[in-house]
Amino acid sequence: MALSLAVSPCPNDTFVFHALVHGLIPGAEPVELTFADVDVTNTAAERGAYDLVKVSFAALPWLLDDYDLLPCGGALGRGCGPLVLTRDAGRFADGDLSGATVAVPGDRTTAYLLFRLWSKEHPPARIEVVPFHQIMPGVAEGRFDAGLVIHEARFTYPRHGLTALVDLGEWWEGDTGLPIPLGAILARKGAVDPAEAAEWIRKSVSMAWANPDASRDFVLSNAQEMEPDVVRQHIGLYVNEFTLDLGEEGFAAADALLGRGAAAGITPAVKPLAG
Repeated sequence: MALSLAVSPCPNDTFVFHALVHGLIPGAEPVELTFADVDVTNTAAERGAYDLVKVSFAALPWLLDDYDLLPCGGALGRGCGPLVLTRDAGRFADGDLSGATVAVPGDRTTAYLLFRLWSKEHPPARIEVVPFHQIMPGVAEGRFDAGLVIHEARFTYPRHGLTALVDLGEWWEGDTGLPIPLGAILARKGAVDPAEAAEWIRKSVSMAWANPDASRDFVLSNAQEMEPDVVRQHIGLYVNEFTLDLGEEGFAAADALLGRGAAAGITPAVKPLAG
């Protein structure tokens, strides 16, 4: 039986997992791949739907009873935070979103947790959970006053005539000095050995870096119509040293995020993550 793996179709995930998915890691179990947005995987992981799964760090308090956090394969770094976008920068110049309707990519995403921490003094009137590829067009068309975006939107939002009200990564880094923990890879307890899975994923990352052309067709075919230049920027930003190993700083960032979420009454409290 193949292990079930669920990640996003975004370039960083397809780049990282190409070798593992295609059976190129000696000794690794075969995997059956499912693509899904992170809001979907956050919910599916609660049901134990996948053996290996990419989720938001912000969703961990609901998942760690059934899953082990792997120290590799995820998305964490600097200069890669979510953005709050608007077409009416003057209206919200002071960061006060009172009365606004804001589109977000998921209610248990790291992006939304950061947004709630940032906007807690002046929260918006209404939140709508929207697939992330619909957020920028929705803001541009006036269906939403602002939108919380992730991934390649960092590179493409000016095309929609939008302005960044705040870079939540810059805000987080300035406030904590830590990188921003976005996506985590989990291994379902009893289904896969976490140490073995971490070894497979690290080898997959190393193979992707050693021969980036090997995954090119796979990455581009799942990149949701992104131009090759945007794909390269995306991979360069989100696949970094933390993808290979979270390390002490990565675990500290995750603990800080979850600790602040719990202190604000947004997420359940969890024990510090093991480094």
